[in-house]
Amino acid sequence: MSISAAAAAKIAASVLTNDKLRKTVGWIIAAVLSPLILLLVIVCSFMSGGADHNAAALDLSYYGGMIAGTVPEAYRQHITDMQNSLAIVDGEVARVNAMAENGSGLDSHRVKAVFYSMYFGAENPSAVGIGNFVDCFVNYEQRTDPESGDVYTVTVPVSLETAYANIQSVMGAEITDAVRKNADEVYARTHSGGDTFSGEYARGDGVSIELDVSAFTDPTTKNNLDLVTYAENAWENGWGYVWGTYGSVLTDSLFASKLAQYPDGVGSYENFIRENWLGGRTTDCVGLIKGYGWLDTSDMSIGYAINGMPDVGADQMYANATVKGDMSSMPDTPGLAVWHSGHIGVYIGGGEVIEAMGTKYGVVKTKLSERSWTAWLEIPYINYISESEVTS
Repeated sequence: MSISAAAAAKIAASVLTNDKLRKTVGWIIAAVLSPLILLLVIVCSFMSGGADHNAAALDLSYYGGMIAGTVPEAYRQHITDMQNSLAIVDGEVARVNAMAENGSGLDSHRVKAVFYSMYFGAENPSAVGIGNFVDCFVNYEQRTDPESGDVYTVTVPVSLETAYANIQSVMGAEITDAVRKNADEVYARTHSGGDTFSGEYARGDGVSIELDVSAFTDPTTKNNLDLVTYAENAWENGWGYVWGTYGSVLTDSLFASKLAQYPDGVGSYENFIRENWLGGRTTDCVGLIKGYGWLDTSDMSIGYAINGMPDVGADQMYANATVKGDMSSMPDTPGLAVWHSGHIGVYIGGGEVIEAMGTKYGVVKTKLSERSWTAWLEIPYINYISESEVTS
């Protein structure tokens, strides 16, 4: 049985202010009870203990930020432990996805949502064997190269139900209905593609599917200024958002493949995507950057994992960056990426960002100061030049 913060506060107030009650239970009992009740108020106000895993703790675990001084040390440690653990999960997902074929890797948000649901509040969750945990979401299969005859290993994602069965077998942990429900709710809140942003954003009003590089400073290289131009073109022409895409036109066949690959992240929005994005160019958040990196300007096609830019997620792109920092140290350099766990956007200068925000939004323009970015980075697969270098 749980007690709400309001109820606890009411009890505390009654104990401390009601003369008859004080006389009945005595000042000693009141003095003993009131700190415990007030502590309960603090805990309840920060940690709901319910199936939604409390938005405040969840956001801090995923995105960082300042933890209020009133939060008990135990919960402060739980948040720090989960932050560290989720970083390890990201690394292990990147390891597994490096062996995936044709970009058909794991949905890192789904893996992290299950991990969070199972282990938030556990003592030292990073020691549970996170590599083994992530392996529960894939099968390792052997392939033979038809030309060389070499045998190699690939990873193939399994269904969520199979992953749960694997976790119970490998990790020795029970997957309860509460774990499933919590994981679904954590996933809904944290994977990019929902409909949760209440701030201001702008949509471009164009509809062209043409890729225009006429304003590129140097189409033969990959650089930050041309990334900005590419992102602005995507915004101006109203590109949509579909998980796992990176700038190609969303044909029926491409849509079908993404529905099969991401039954939650794409399938949950199937009708919306059909009505709004089918037939146009689509991307996800990191796909906006990868699409530029994979653009072959000789024939205006977008390839896969070419031009020195690997197929990585937002978190791995941030992890691979050698030039980065927290938002307080961000230089005013167009073409930097801005990041928080699970999401990434392109800073275009003037305090504005272009980002593939989510399925219900598509590619939008937002104010840097109004979003929950926690870090900036130089994208490690492109060159950073200044406008003065171009004009000199």
